[in-house]
Amino acid sequence: MTPVVEVEHLEKRYGSFVAVEDVSFTVDAGEIFGILGPNGSGKTTTVECLQGLRRADGGRLSVLGHDPRREAERLRRRIGSQLQESALPERLKVSEALSFFSSLSPSGTDWETVMEQWGLAEKRSATFASLSGGQQQRLFVALALVNEPELVFLDEMTTGLDPASRRVAWDLIRRIRDGGATVILVTHFMDEAENLCDRIAVIDDKRVVAVDTPTGLIDTYAPDAVVAFSTDETDLTFLERLDEVDAVERSGRHVSVTGSGALLAMVAAELVGHGLAPTDLRVERADLEDVFLQLTTREQ
Repeated sequence: MTPVVEVEHLEKRYGSFVAVEDVSFTVDAGEIFGILGPNGSGKTTTVECLQGLRRADGGRLSVLGHDPRREAERLRRRIGSQLQESALPERLKVSEALSFFSSLSPSGTDWETVMEQWGLAEKRSATFASLSGGQQQRLFVALALVNEPELVFLDEMTTGLDPASRRVAWDLIRRIRDGGATVILVTHFMDEAENLCDRIAVIDDKRVVAVDTPTGLIDTYAPDAVVAFSTDETDLTFLERLDEVDAVERSGRHVSVTGSGALLAMVAAELVGHGLAPTDLRVERADLEDVFLQLTTREQ
């Protein structure tokens, strides 16, 4: 399968300031592809170069078969975009915004249909300022989709939203992918990336430092797990003999077993084999935030 986005050694500079130094990744059709990184790492600059909003100074870019540096106008007819600083005039009505954006893309879906699909029909006469955070996000997504894009860029879409509105936005993102489009999602929320993204590129210090699925990143960079339980049994040396176990620690009745691989299954089987069945047996694994901190935290 030919990737819909190919980025090789992207560079972007402003005089002596380096905004992006060496970014490479590919995005396959139908993916929700996440881009994670600390503030100032080059995430937004990267996606702006991919959309032709900024001109890359080096590297090779291919987006839906187009070079954004030479074919930006043709590319924009095939993509949708919700930018980091998206905003509309406060008095602009929902119907007016959709009608205007639709007029810029005459080959796209009828804007009334898009308004219905994204639950905005009852708000067609409402002004942008009167919409809730979740409704504003629905409108931004509708505007990004009014030209039936093959690829959609969403940059920090849920920043500033309350938890309920964030969940609404997550459903919108899944619906975009389910509708047949590929999504590139820039976010700094680890739970968002872990729940939504098929694969993730982590950018740090203007370079890509890792690309994998959320599970793959965790397995590679934070593979250790802790199995915890309570028991009155004093002799647990049989657990230390397991290949998956690195350490067994206890504090009173509480026991923590650190290791990797199929740790939970092996510890549970060994406990049952020795006549122990703790009711509070549980596993505590690292998450994407632990991986992110490991990949991006540097000594100051």
